Amino acid sequence: MKRWLPHPILTPTLALIWVLLANSLAPGSVLLGLLLGWLIPIFTLRFWPDPVPVRRPLTLLRFLLVVGYDILVANLAVAWLILRGANHIRPAFVEVPLDLRSELGISLLANTISLTPGTVSSWLSPDRRILVVQGLDVADPEALIATIKRRYETPIREVFESC
Repeated sequence: MKRWLPHPILTPTLALIWVLLANSLAPGSVLLGLLLGWLIPIFTLRFWPDPVPVRRPLTLLRFLLVVGYDILVANLAVAWLILRGANHIRPAFVEVPLDLRSELGISLLANTISLTPGTVSSWLSPDRRILVVQGLDVADPEALIATIKRRYETPIREVFESC
């Protein structure tokens, strides 16, 4: 089974992403999405040395919904900042202490932060204990750290690491 369906969560996720990108529920589009969702994990299997453990699938679903919502809200916030002008922007670098230890967890956190408009992961300390994040408009660095830890790091840790 693992040989023919190596990543059972990734396959429908890729198919869904394809359908959303194609913006069509036509049978051909859905079929192509399912085909890509099935073939991409098979052809990339050798790049995944360890199986990806998903310990809490419902937490993962909630996390994905939170990230989607945050991306939408952040897009509007960044647009509003641009419309207001550069003198209202308060950029800052913030050091986020990490509780995550796995490469997968840290990578997912860094990518999630960079996917959210207005923030970007800038640097990871050599000991992998601190992630430096640049925020476009940071009024309170501690609040940004708390938000990242609560909304992103905690669910990633619950889903992909044994706490």
